[in-house]
Amino acid sequence: MHTLIVTSHPDPDGLTHAVARRIADGIAETADATIELADLTAEGFDPRFTQDDLKGHHRQAPFPADVLAEQARLDRADALVLVFPVYWWSMPALMKGWIDRVFTGGWAYDDSSGQGVLKKLGHLPVHLVGLGGADERTWHKRGYTEAMKTQIDTGIFDYCGAPVLSSTLLLETDAGDAQTHLQTAHALGQRIAITPGAAAH
Repeated sequence: MHTLIVTSHPDPDGLTHAVARRIADGIAETADATIELADLTAEGFDPRFTQDDLKGHHRQAPFPADVLAEQARLDRADALVLVFPVYWWSMPALMKGWIDRVFTGGWAYDDSSGQGVLKKLGHLPVHLVGLGGADERTWHKRGYTEAMKTQIDTGIFDYCGAPVLSSTLLLETDAGDAQTHLQTAHALGQRIAITPGAAAH
């Protein structure tokens, strides 16, 4: 099983990246596992949806080379894990821009037939890990948990047919109890490695 773990945070020594590494450690305990860690910040991915992206969307020109490279990286993966800090009750702009540009019509979905949406990523199980500073009471009080699931799990991945097999929130990350979150991340990696559907192709 080959897992692609994508992160978006400017501090390589911060908790977001530490959580991603612990997830990778948990997955790596499986004998046949391979892992690729993609740090969108360090790699300098450009999240801006440009005229060239729009031309690709309208089938007027090929998609930009960096988009095609990311799609090829996803095509090699048996599972996708997104690890991100929660900014304003969603993912950071860099990660959202990665999705905006990479999950293109014709590759992630196809709505050009007039017969509804063809979901093309049913072979790619997804695991979401968000790190938030607020406590659980705040999340439930305002309905943020369900709002994020509606926006990300359903609005993005279900639209493309990619099954979200787990959606984890690590909360109160500013409280200094990083060890608990790292233990949770390691256990999540172990579960990802043995989850049915995590090696669907």
